[in-house]
Amino acid sequence: MFRSMFRLADVRWAAAALALFAAGGTAQLAGAPTWVWLPAYLACYAAGGWGPAWEGLTALLKPRFEVDLLMVIAAVAAAAIGQWFDGALLIVIFATSGALEAVLTERTADSVRSLLEHAPDRAVRLRDGREEDVDAADLAVGDLVLIRPGDRVPADAAVVSGESEVDESALTGEALPGRKAVGSQVLAGTVNGTGALEVRVDRASADTVLARIARQVEEASEAKSKTQLTIEKVEQPYSLAVVAATLALIGLPLAFGAAFEPTLLRAMTFMIVASPCAIVLATMPPLLAAVALAGRQGVLVKSALMMERLAEVDRAAFDKTGTLTTGRPEVERITAFDGDPARIRRLAAAAEARSEHPVGRVLAGLAPHADASEFQAMPGRGVRAVVDGTEVLVGHPVLLDDAEDDPKARETVGEFAAEGLTVAVVIADKRPIGVIGLTDAVRPDAAQAVDALQSRLGTDPRLLTGDHPAAARRVAEAVGIRDAEAALLPGDKAERLAGTRTLYIGDGVNDAPALASSHVGAAMGGTASDLALESADVVLVGQRLTALPAAVDLARKARRVARANLVFAAAVIAVLATWDLVGELPLVLGVAGHELSTVIVGLNGLRLLSRRHWNERVR
Repeated sequence: MFRSMFRLADVRWAAAALALFAAGGTAQLAGAPTWVWLPAYLACYAAGGWGPAWEGLTALLKPRFEVDLLMVIAAVAAAAIGQWFDGALLIVIFATSGALEAVLTERTADSVRSLLEHAPDRAVRLRDGREEDVDAADLAVGDLVLIRPGDRVPADAAVVSGESEVDESALTGEALPGRKAVGSQVLAGTVNGTGALEVRVDRASADTVLARIARQVEEASEAKSKTQLTIEKVEQPYSLAVVAATLALIGLPLAFGAAFEPTLLRAMTFMIVASPCAIVLATMPPLLAAVALAGRQGVLVKSALMMERLAEVDRAAFDKTGTLTTGRPEVERITAFDGDPARIRRLAAAAEARSEHPVGRVLAGLAPHADASEFQAMPGRGVRAVVDGTEVLVGHPVLLDDAEDDPKARETVGEFAAEGLTVAVVIADKRPIGVIGLTDAVRPDAAQAVDALQSRLGTDPRLLTGDHPAAARRVAEAVGIRDAEAALLPGDKAERLAGTRTLYIGDGVNDAPALASSHVGAAMGGTASDLALESADVVLVGQRLTALPAAVDLARKARRVARANLVFAAAVIAVLATWDLVGELPLVLGVAGHELSTVIVGLNGLRLLSRRHWNERVR
């Protein structure tokens, strides 16, 4: 809690520094007297400078000398020779970047905490024939637990009694609830359907799949922040070199009898022109402009760093359910053994009219139907009803075990399952009369997006899913993906992506480790889980997959502009610093050159705000 409050304070101080800088700068440019704008600048220094100063002074104890402290020294030096605007600008830049980093770090921590809320706090333990209400965290391996209809599963366990269907979409990505019977495995955090289950715990609470997902997200997020190590390696020698050069410019001339005031002026001029203000602005404006433009097109990129990483990806990988597909089942095929598909539709719709199962709700809309009587839900199996005097059963192929033996029905079920379809059988008065195959509908733009990403990245996209192999194969063929892996747990996806420059697109809790571990993770807005949205670096607010290739193009443009800016900014610093060292650089010219380079790189980056830099055409 204390750390969260501290980060909130970082944001407030940065906002205050920006407002004070704007007030002071406006008053100074308007020609107001010094007593009007100087207090605003002083307050800006205090609000935005204490954080970087504290970080820099703390680093000295390690010992390290970082750019944070150099910026504060440069800002004070600028003020010492009357260049308040320069100094305040440096303060604002560093205060703002620090606040953004603090906010992103806190959001990651919040997402990990929210993940654990998927697991229930309480559980019903069975002991000596009695029910005990206990903390789920106190469950031990071997405990018997009762899971009532609609309850969340409190632990990873094996079913020892009962039948039901369990919604595992949050962890495995499977669109439809799976049937659970004796011997089946259930996972903590999943949701039980209409049947009651007795399960035996086989993993401690700290070792559940859900808990491992939380650890993987946290570890991957921390690892991703280590990309800043490269910047830190540059900061240290650069900062020390600037400080050493400044001290030398003061000490050496004074040792040989030079006048104090011009010596100090030259040294301060050097520190100002050598400060990396333009270099800092060289990369941020184009990246932030690209972030803003992408956001206007429905692609939320969470930071400039993530936009830069998006430019580096060399392969794409997709989740299936809710990403390449809509996540909503639809009827794909009906086989009627009596040659009357209309009758199959009418009887199935009537029998499922009162069903709460996702498949049942789809089947209920197949056709207008007569009212059914004697409706009965059979957890994990299907439904039973009487329609026009006929006993109708609709549901899982296990229902065939209690019907008249029909090899044709079993053969059809096998064919549908091999094609990756979810199968529902229809039985009338103990006789199988038809089989209905359902599928998860592919998004209309999925094939276009896959083709466009393959064209831009030059590599074949991958499909990584926790769903069944047949279903994965069906979707992969529909969208043009040749490399597909199925039946993957969340950790398996993360392992496949570790150490690669892959853009991973997913939407569920089960995708969170992959989203966090991948070079760039993109979540489908609207349908994505809260954890997926927090773990992702990019959110497709408009759920248009074709916007991803356009975002990659934009990120690469921003990277090219940023690199050009860096070269220009570094060249200006080199020229001005060299001039000051070997010649006599007037302070006014040094400040003007420094500020002009800052303005140029800033404007060059902001031009990416133009809509013409966004191209969502599929090439």
